[in-house]
Amino acid sequence: MTRPNIVIIYMDDLGYGDVGAYGASAVDTPHIDRLAARGLRFTDGYATSATCTPSRYALLTGEYPWRKSGAEILTGDAAMIIEEDQMTLPSMLAACGYRTGIVGKWHLGLGDGGVNWNRPIRPCPLDVGFGESYIIAATQDRVPTVYIEDRSVVGLDPEDPIEVSYEHPFPGEPVAAEHPEMLRLASSHGHDNAIVNGIGRIGYMRGGQSARWTDEDMAERLVERAKDFVRRSQESGEDRKPFFLYLALHQPHVPRTPSARFVGATDMGPRGDAIAEADWCVGEILDELEAAGVLDDTLIVFSSDNGPVLDDGYQDDAVERVGDHRPTGPLRGGKYSLFDAGTRVPFIVHWPARVTPGTSSALVCQMDLLASIAALVGADVPTADSENHLAALLGETEIGRESLVVEAVHRTAFRRGEWAMIPPHTGPERLPAKDIETGNADRHRLYNLREDPHQDHDLASAHPDTLRCLVDEFARIREVPT
Repeated sequence: MTRPNIVIIYMDDLGYGDVGAYGASAVDTPHIDRLAARGLRFTDGYATSATCTPSRYALLTGEYPWRKSGAEILTGDAAMIIEEDQMTLPSMLAACGYRTGIVGKWHLGLGDGGVNWNRPIRPCPLDVGFGESYIIAATQDRVPTVYIEDRSVVGLDPEDPIEVSYEHPFPGEPVAAEHPEMLRLASSHGHDNAIVNGIGRIGYMRGGQSARWTDEDMAERLVERAKDFVRRSQESGEDRKPFFLYLALHQPHVPRTPSARFVGATDMGPRGDAIAEADWCVGEILDELEAAGVLDDTLIVFSSDNGPVLDDGYQDDAVERVGDHRPTGPLRGGKYSLFDAGTRVPFIVHWPARVTPGTSSALVCQMDLLASIAALVGADVPTADSENHLAALLGETEIGRESLVVEAVHRTAFRRGEWAMIPPHTGPERLPAKDIETGNADRHRLYNLREDPHQDHDLASAHPDTLRCLVDEFARIREVPT
């Protein structure tokens, strides 16, 4: 069996309607659109969760994140939540002879808790299947604001050790909440702890001055590392191994700090410009694969960890300048929400050697990549949650998942066929963003997504039998009483 190279390009907070291939017109995304035009564009492609850490956990492990204690939005110093002996997509591929690498956002924890950033870090991505790793620990708005290559912080001066705390500020270190005059990007809520590069962050940090990143350089830094991984993968001649690259980009997550070349690329301010920059990143990877002569034989999966959000903590005019652009497309909700835009995301499969260009309405989920890719490469992976939908991903059928549980900040909902059911939830909102429709209510709600993609019409009273069937099946999967 000829095994393709595999590249997953994973965006951060990119909405269903944020790219041209899914209807966007206010921002140009020619490279992502090129992927869609030459690949298979899924209209019903899902992350498992409406927030980042849980979706990333499901993507790599093939397990529903609500089954895993601690699979929630993590601090930058959290312990790693993937077990070292746990089956993962990279460990499965490594066992099949693949060269594996990650570049970009990790946000699945590091170490066993209380990381010492000045010593080799274990566990880290190297301990769950990646042969190479160049990451940021959590998010761009969380400390530590440093790159980590394999087990070590890049560029760290041992005479200036890093200290990180998510509980207490460090004496003598300015805090954004007390020194707004030091900020070049003001907070709208949260993000008022440590100040790095004139931007308030979540969490406190001191030391490591020589290792701290420059926010505007992040895209080019990550793209160059990814391109280098591809180049080096082609250097071993006839003994060359196929490669798996997980490129986890940071756009358009906050803080939105596009490089100078993209400032003003759109009329939407930093969020739109960050999307334009992300599209450039995709183009750079496609060009590198093409230059290496492997683009047609490389399976590329493009998607996002969750839906969009405008005001997520900084005053960057995302709300004021969105104009007629609809980041959610025809959907309702967004990041943190149980409505469909929280988890239905752009999902494109590109593999010219095997995939005929087109559009598919198959219900597919990122969690199924483990079982599906295992089937592609001939591996056996016993998993309870990840399903083999390789035929759907390759466009050989439009039959995908029958059902899917989706999650948003400790709450879950259910999708089966054209129906979406949201259980009652009356607890605290617990949302860090403004103006998000959570999907919370004191009753079950039922929507027909084919006829009503914006979920405006609750059909729970009109279709009680359908509601009961979904409630019962959901309860069996979740193992909770009805």
